[in-house]
Amino acid sequence: MAKQPVIERLGLEPVPAEQKNTTWKEYFIIQLAFSVNAGNFLIPALAVIEGGLSFTAAFFSTVFGALAAFLCVSYLSLPGSRYGLPAQYVLRTLIGTRLSMLVASPIRSLTSLYWFSVQTIGGTYVLLSIMEKVAGITYPFIPVAVVLAVIMTILALVGFHAVKKATKYFIPVLVAGQIVILYLFLTKGLSTGTLNTLNDGTKDASIATCFFYSSLVFVQYVSGVSASSDMTRYSKSSAHGFWGLYAGNVVGFMMTALLGGLSAALFGELNPFVAAGEITSSLFLLIIITACAMVSMISINLSNAYTGGYSLLNALPKLSRIQSAAVFGSLGIILSSIPSLVKNAQDYISLLGILIIPISAIVTADYLFVRKGRIEEGSLLQLLNGTSMFNKEALYVLTAGMFAYILIPERYSPGFLSFIMTCVMYVLAKRRSNSVEQPTNYEHNVGS
Repeated sequence: MAKQPVIERLGLEPVPAEQKNTTWKEYFIIQLAFSVNAGNFLIPALAVIEGGLSFTAAFFSTVFGALAAFLCVSYLSLPGSRYGLPAQYVLRTLIGTRLSMLVASPIRSLTSLYWFSVQTIGGTYVLLSIMEKVAGITYPFIPVAVVLAVIMTILALVGFHAVKKATKYFIPVLVAGQIVILYLFLTKGLSTGTLNTLNDGTKDASIATCFFYSSLVFVQYVSGVSASSDMTRYSKSSAHGFWGLYAGNVVGFMMTALLGGLSAALFGELNPFVAAGEITSSLFLLIIITACAMVSMISINLSNAYTGGYSLLNALPKLSRIQSAAVFGSLGIILSSIPSLVKNAQDYISLLGILIIPISAIVTADYLFVRKGRIEEGSLLQLLNGTSMFNKEALYVLTAGMFAYILIPERYSPGFLSFIMTCVMYVLAKRRSNSVEQPTNYEHNVGS
């Protein structure tokens, strides 16, 4: 087997066959390591604090949204595992070259940048909180956030193999930290009185509210359809990539929703790392909590920077992979010094949905319902040879989908409803145009 380079230099070209050796267990570990972090706690916690949902309602509603989003993400990972190509080439085939480069990739880069900064900000708050409690020292926010962002940018330059290796070492720390936090919540946060309050909302929280927060989670994670092939291009087979991603994402988010919901319901705190640090005086436990928070931040931001850099590379093809990763990291460092990105997360996620939902719906509908989960080999070869493709139906439906998301009232869960509407509009538009080529027999099923 060829030795892996220290710094990954593969850009938009296919991954060599000898490097396609990542198993479902490794993908499971990677996604599990990505899941439990400060940014992902936000919506389950907001569902309790801002939405007035009980812990139980918040947990199940957000898990439902995540299950639906992760299914789409795993299906759109299949082209990456089959052809070794990054998601950006897959997007060019599905929605056309210009729409991919000018719309889909910038949207994905913007989404990754937002979550990169949110994770860094959350991790910075945890670190500052623990340092103040243990040493009585108060440090300014911005310098600490910038230093953390710089460290993660440098690590992300190394590439996928750094992500894979790092998460293997991180898992014991992550699991230990999660066990400690859950233990503290159950032993110090719960009592006879508080146990009853877990199933009581603080205000009128209807089914519509449950679906709204479920929809927000869906918006947060479904954007992964435009990046999941970046991860699975190193997969041993399509089945390894599909099931590894799905299982890891689902198990990881269930733990995320559990800790985030408990933190909000018991302590009114968005960040379980901060809440756990406040209720223990044990230096040993504080060290474990801090290590878990830092490791979780680094692991998810390696993914954000890696996939965001590839999206930027597609939008600005004159850059090399290393250059695009450096540009992404520079922007991430700047945004990480703006704490309001976390404080107003619900508003920012809703705004991102205007762009994320329509393009994600079109990508999903094209691959699953128009092409029946198959991409013609000839189309990929044309792209690799520099041929440009245009999908006018995608452009028209994208515009209509954006208006649909904006016009649908919040109580009707615009993320879910506009996603379904955009999928239907796109399939009907493609059928009417009769412009889709017939798939070949070259493709394989999920279990190949």
